[in-house]
Amino acid sequence: MIDDRDLAALAAELVQKLAATHKTVTTAESCTGGWIAKAITDIAGSSAVFEYGVVSYSNAAKQSLLGVTANTLQAAGAVSEATVIEMVEGAMRLSNADHGVAVSGIAGPDGGTDTKPVGTVCFAWSEKGSNGLVTSAGRKRFKGSRDAVRRQTVEHALRTIHDKFRA
Repeated sequence: MIDDRDLAALAAELVQKLAATHKTVTTAESCTGGWIAKAITDIAGSSAVFEYGVVSYSNAAKQSLLGVTANTLQAAGAVSEATVIEMVEGAMRLSNADHGVAVSGIAGPDGGTDTKPVGTVCFAWSEKGSNGLVTSAGRKRFKGSRDAVRRQTVEHALRTIHDKFRA
């Protein structure tokens, strides 16, 4: 499993890549509680690429801060691709960043269901495109303790921002 040193190296690569291209990133986090933003802002020089992120742990926060609709939360649940898409697009509107990531999941040890077991995490990534936002979403299932699920979530989020959009 990835350790703190590996996360720091991954975040440093991302910050360097964003700075070199004069791009910015924002985060909208639930299950990670701001850990993605922390990983980025632990890197010297990150203020050039990271203005802010939103920790929206509760459904009320997802709605009031990021504009996630009650209909989405009711129909799909907080841990869903539909919810993280609305989260990341809300963060992109608030921050005017070039890239964004949102996460919502079930880190455990409790809270899982048959359809969304512990370790289920939904991700959304968004990027400014010439015709508006280009957003995609996905779902992963991680194994391990609460810390392990959250750590793997941070790694996947950072790695995908770095790779997917060629920041």
